[in-house]
Amino acid sequence: KQSAGIGNIPIGETASGSAPASSTRTLISGERTIARPLHDMTKGVILAGGLGIRLHPLTKVTNKHLLPVFDRPMIYYPLETLKSLGITNILIVSGREHAEHFIALFGSGREYGVQLLYAVQDKAGGIAQALGLAEDFAQSGTSLAVILGDNVFENCDEQFRRAVQEFPASAEEAKLFFKEREDASRFGVATIADGRLIEIIEKPENPKSNFAQVGFYLYKPAIFPHIKTLTPSARGELELTDLNNIFVRRGTAGYEILSGEWFDTGTLESLHRAHLYFARKRFPPSEL
Repeated sequence: KQSAGIGNIPIGETASGSAPASSTRTLISGERTIARPLHDMTKGVILAGGLGIRLHPLTKVTNKHLLPVFDRPMIYYPLETLKSLGITNILIVSGREHAEHFIALFGSGREYGVQLLYAVQDKAGGIAQALGLAEDFAQSGTSLAVILGDNVFENCDEQFRRAVQEFPASAEEAKLFFKEREDASRFGVATIADGRLIEIIEKPENPKSNFAQVGFYLYKPAIFPHIKTLTPSARGELELTDLNNIFVRRGTAGYEILSGEWFDTGTLESLHRAHLYFARKRFPPSEL
C-alpha cells in the first residue's frame, strides 16, 4: 500500500526497498554503538522544496539545496545536523521537478549512515504544506525535528541535542529557535516580553525585535490537524509562521535563543557568506 504524499516509496521501506528493523535501531556515534527502541526516537524532516527564485539564474535548472556551500551540496549540512543529534530516520520533502536528483544523490541513505524516505510536493504551496506531507511518516507518534534545507548551522549541536532529548517528555507541542540578527525583517520575528513568547510576525517592515526565527523546529505529531486548518497567505502559500503562532497562542510553544552560528543560504549574499565561512574554517587564508 502506498502512503499519501510519499513519492513512489511506501512508508517503512527505504529507497532501495529494504525494510527497516521492527523494534530497534542501532546508532553509531564515534566508536560507541547505541541501540534505542524505535518508538523513543525523534524522526527528522528536511524541507527542500521551493523554486529558489531569489537565486536565479543558479536555480533555473537545479534545486537550490543542491548548490554548493564550499565543498559540499547545501543539503549535506542539514542532513549532517540531524545525524549529529542521533536522528537517522529522515524524510526529505522536495518538489516534483528535482525529487529524482535527491534520490540519485543519497539513494537509501545507507552510505551516509541514515535511512531516507522521500516525499514529493506536487506544487509549491508553502513550507507548512510541505511539512503536512510528513503526516504518514510521523504515524508512530514520535516527535519530529524539522529543518529547512537551506539553513546551515555551526556549533549548535549541543543546544539542539539537549532540546531534542527533553522535548518528547515536555508539555510543549512545538519548540522554536531564534537568533538575534540585524536583518531580522527577512524572517519571522519574535515578540518576547518577560521571558514569554508573545507572537511571531512574518517579514515585518518594522520588527519589534531583532530575534529572527531560524529554520530548525521540534514538533509533536498533533501539529498535523492544525496544518489542515491554515489558509493561504497573500502570496498563496501556507505559512509555517501561521502554524507556529497557533501554538504560541495556546501557550504550548517553547523557545530558545540560539547560541551558535546560523546561515540562511536562500539569497546570493547569504550563500556567499556561508561559502566564505566554511572556506576560511577549513583552509588558512593564505591558501584561499
